[in-house]
Amino acid sequence: MGKIKIAIVGIGNCASSLIQGIYYYRHVNERSGLIPGILHNEIGGYKISDIECVAAFDINRNKIGKDVSEAIFSCPNNAVKFADVPKMNVNVKKGPQFDGVGEELKRIIDIDYESNNVDIKDELVKSKADILINFLPTGSVKATEFYAKQALDANCCFINAIPVFIASNQEWSDKFKEKNLPLVGDDVKSQIGATILHRTIIEILVRRGVFINKSYQSNIGGNADFINLTETKRLKCKRISKIDAIESLVPYDSNVVFNDPEYSSELHDTKKCNIKIFGRNFGDLPIKINLDLEVQDSPNSAGIMVDVIRGVQLARDNNRSGSINEISSLFFKHPEIQIADFEAHDNFEKFINS
Repeated sequence: MGKIKIAIVGIGNCASSLIQGIYYYRHVNERSGLIPGILHNEIGGYKISDIECVAAFDINRNKIGKDVSEAIFSCPNNAVKFADVPKMNVNVKKGPQFDGVGEELKRIIDIDYESNNVDIKDELVKSKADILINFLPTGSVKATEFYAKQALDANCCFINAIPVFIASNQEWSDKFKEKNLPLVGDDVKSQIGATILHRTIIEILVRRGVFINKSYQSNIGGNADFINLTETKRLKCKRISKIDAIESLVPYDSNVVFNDPEYSSELHDTKKCNIKIFGRNFGDLPIKINLDLEVQDSPNSAGIMVDVIRGVQLARDNNRSGSINEISSLFFKHPEIQIADFEAHDNFEKFINS
């Protein structure tokens, strides 16, 4: 199989963990056996080491002009370093800002206002990128739509990792279908994160006949994403994405509360989550679940993204286009079609093995 050439917009912690992971797992293949943290050693014949970053875009002066191998460790990135990344000979280039940076992030990001923006379509074409990955901050609606359009114009597949509704929007799905390009998203589920745990518990309770009265989810972290999420107006799509992911599994009206995320600088890229669920079981007696989770936030996302990238490339190889729900329903909080995770898992396995 050939290389899967990716371009990334937003060289933050998620990009850092993804790039590190490509090198950390560079020796993994179908003969490697069970590897902790990896869902699939190969997908459609593609190994993790087949993923190659060929273009990168940001607006941070600390990152623009640097090799990606250096930019992923530049301020304000604070994801844990778990792999040495050699020089990649791919420099970060300046993209347009639009609404990509909120007021809170402006306090910690040194925005480059002087340099000219590069022509994104031209850079994607010159780099021969197969897939453009959107890692912009939550709330970047106009910027995300711009980059989705650039992907279309450059004949690139698009992975929307953030809660802006592209893959779950029929109009966008149709646009990618017209160009014979796969599209997946929206808002990536972490490998073991708040949403997948919350959904799994809810699904089990529903299957076991427990009536769910109310559930809560609270999150706190110390990376730039959590700084961004303290700006309430940038939370609109995130709140919809989170709540829809849970409510879609309950066959009656339920009260799902997504508390505003909190920021604590001392946590760095650590994320802490608390899930509370209140319900009634046999005899109409009360049941309460109180669950705490603590993870490294960005690698948690990258563990999913290495499968998503290879799945998207396989979809393109098989002439699939528009929203690919076999990928989105398993790996994203707000896919075009919400289904139970066990069913989504089976659908993805059939997709990659057909």
